[in-house]
Amino acid sequence: MSGPEFALVLCSALLHAWWSVAIKSSGDPLVFNLMQEVAPLGVALALLPLLDLGQVPTAAWRLLCVSGVAHGLYFYWMSRAYEHGDLTLVYPIARSTPAFMPLVAIPLLGESISLGGALGIATVVAGMWLVYAGPGLGRAAFASPAARYASLTLAATVAYSLLDKGAMGELAAAPWTSPVPRAAFYCLALSAASAVVFAPLVIATRGLRALRATGRGVLAPATAAAAISFASYALVLKALETAPVSYVVAARQTSVLFALALGVARLRESPGRSRVIGAAATVLGVALIALFS
Repeated sequence: MSGPEFALVLCSALLHAWWSVAIKSSGDPLVFNLMQEVAPLGVALALLPLLDLGQVPTAAWRLLCVSGVAHGLYFYWMSRAYEHGDLTLVYPIARSTPAFMPLVAIPLLGESISLGGALGIATVVAGMWLVYAGPGLGRAAFASPAARYASLTLAATVAYSLLDKGAMGELAAAPWTSPVPRAAFYCLALSAASAVVFAPLVIATRGLRALRATGRGVLAPATAAAAISFASYALVLKALETAPVSYVVAARQTSVLFALALGVARLRESPGRSRVIGAAATVLGVALIALFS
């Protein structure tokens, strides 16, 4: 992974951590996440005249549609996880993607991982779990509704990461004359596709009346969170154009460090020794990834 690619992923990690804290502290993560879809849909419609959709390869459209389903389920399962459990339980499970991504990316995408890079990925995952779970987390916690929803969120993350890597590869190889960057177009289109899946799930869970009552109150902060999310994932998509998906997803786990700091400042959490050690392990893992990739 090159220096510019690494910088893009670090910025994305910081934004993702801030976004996650906003969702957890919103009071109703399910409605809050749905309200985040409003602004991107409006932006997508406004930019539509600037796009030549004929330049989007058929393969990219297909991958985008499937990824939209994965993203919609991701938002639903992640919202339910935060409804049932704390950030310190949900986040490490949902963000364990690097532990599973290489197992899928190597046979499907033909990527290769150096020994140092593999060690870095393993260290990132171990540090991430230690920061959030700590040594006292028992087995019973993983059988809770929060843990089950978080595990489903993890599965959706693995799926859409691979799909988005393929789609961005197709877009990068295609001619592009629009002033709207490829990554920005894809992120907006993906938001629209995921809303088609996510909105019916929210309505079925909350009901239209409750959704209208709650949605008005969270629209403004949700719109701000949507802007943060858009910037975060657009940076990742840009990195995915050239960098291996396993390294990108692993390096993005530096969000653990940023979320730890934000958790103290915004959620009044008190990190113990295990979290400090885990944070140091995450830094070491990221350094290995940058050095050996």
